Amino acid sequence: MTAVSGLVISHGHASELATLLPVLAPQVDELVVVANRPGSLPGELPPGTRVLENGAPRRLSENVNLGVAATSGDWVLFSNPDVLPGSDAVGLLHRFAQTRARCGIAGPRTVWPDGTWQPTRRSFPTLRGTLVRRTPLRGLLPPLERQHDHYHLGEDVTEPVEADWLLGAFLLMRRAMLDELGGWDEGYRHYVEDIDLCYRAMRAGWERWYVPAAHVTHDWARITDRRFLSRHTLWHARSMGRFLRKHPETAARL
Repeated sequence: MTAVSGLVISHGHASELATLLPVLAPQVDELVVVANRPGSLPGELPPGTRVLENGAPRRLSENVNLGVAATSGDWVLFSNPDVLPGSDAVGLLHRFAQTRARCGIAGPRTVWPDGTWQPTRRSFPTLRGTLVRRTPLRGLLPPLERQHDHYHLGEDVTEPVEADWLLGAFLLMRRAMLDELGGWDEGYRHYVEDIDLCYRAMRAGWERWYVPAAHVTHDWARITDRRFLSRHTLWHARSMGRFLRKHPETAARL
């Protein structure tokens, strides 16, 4: 059976890891945690967990690539610290992905802590939708209520379906695809890395699949939605600008 490597990046999320790692560890063949800053590790780790400690904080994409390079599985499962997977979430993603020769990325059905469905299967962004999400217009036109095409609202499907892109909170990625694409783009300060990865995967002929049989809970912070002007909204704007510079052909859609 093809091995699955687990990867978690911690930016001071010791308490979240104390909950996540005991659930994730039995589902993967090896587990690597990248400690990106002090206070990133819980008092106890599952047996066999390997830790990579950074001397100075790195960008998310840098940490993902660092962790991928330190693992050996044909598949890499990347998880945010604020995710709690179901008992066989990784196995369900893995078994499905292996049935598709060109499946490069697979993601699960995701819910909020209260059990409400979370729309993590999304269409590539458009200019109009992005302006609403990142300006005060979102107060008048709430994206998670109005942007049906982007978030596939009302489409809580029960069977696997292809996606433009999947929120990068819990992704199973084929190593062959990552090698071909050169990994995650380390030029992004924060945000849009997952859109860029899925877009490049699409361009290279790799499929992205949403697999609802696999379930996870995600305590999504939605930091960029809390305030219009913050360092996070600036990071997001810069990242979207990078995406446009890299992929100018998307300007018509954006």
